[in-house]
Amino acid sequence: MPLSFLVRSFTSRPARASHVRRALAACLLAVGALIALGLAPASAWAQGVDLPAISAKRQDAGVVLDFVANLTLSKAVEDALRRGVPVYFVAQATVYKSRWYWRDERLSRVGRSWRLSYQPLTSAWRVSLGAFSQSYPSLEEALTAVTRLSHWRVAESGVTDPDAKFYVEFSYHLDASQLPRPMQLDLAAQAEWHLAVDRTIPVE
Repeated sequence: MPLSFLVRSFTSRPARASHVRRALAACLLAVGALIALGLAPASAWAQGVDLPAISAKRQDAGVVLDFVANLTLSKAVEDALRRGVPVYFVAQATVYKSRWYWRDERLSRVGRSWRLSYQPLTSAWRVSLGAFSQSYPSLEEALTAVTRLSHWRVAESGVTDPDAKFYVEFSYHLDASQLPRPMQLDLAAQAEWHLAVDRTIPVE
C-alpha cells in the first residue's frame, strides 16, 4: 500500500469526524426547532378573545351598547372550571363627551360581571348575572351567554346635544382578581389566564 495513501487516510479521519459532529449538532438543533414550532402555536392558538360586533347608539338622551365577543378558553382555564373553580368575566363601558377646549368629559362608567361555573353532579354549566342565573348543557352554550349583550344602557342621560361628539371606551376581560386568593398568586405570570380585549367606538 502506498505511503501517501495512508497519510491521506489518517489525516482525513479527524476532518470527517468533525464534519459528523457538526452535522449531528445541526440535526439536534433542527429537531428542537421543529418541536418548538409544533408546540408554541398550539398554546397561542388555544386561547383568545375578540370583538366581531360592537356598536353604541343614542337613545332617550342616553346611550345603549350592543356587543358580541368570541371567546376561546385556554386549557388551563377550562381545567380549572371542570375542577369546580368559578370564573368571572367582566364588561366595562365608559362614555365620554369630546371637548376641544379641555379634557373630555366622562358621563358614565358601568360594568357587568358574569360568573361561569361547572356543576359536576349534573354535568351542567351555570351562568349568573346579578340575581339572574341559568344552566346550560354545554360549555359552548354557556360561553355564548357570557359574551354578548343587547341594548345595554351605558349612559342614562347627558347625551342631548345633537352637535356634540360622544364615544365609548369598552373592555371585556377574564377577571382573575375574583379567583381564590392562592390561585391569584400562582397565576400572576401565566399568559393562559390573560383574556382581554379593548375597543374605543363612537356613539352613533
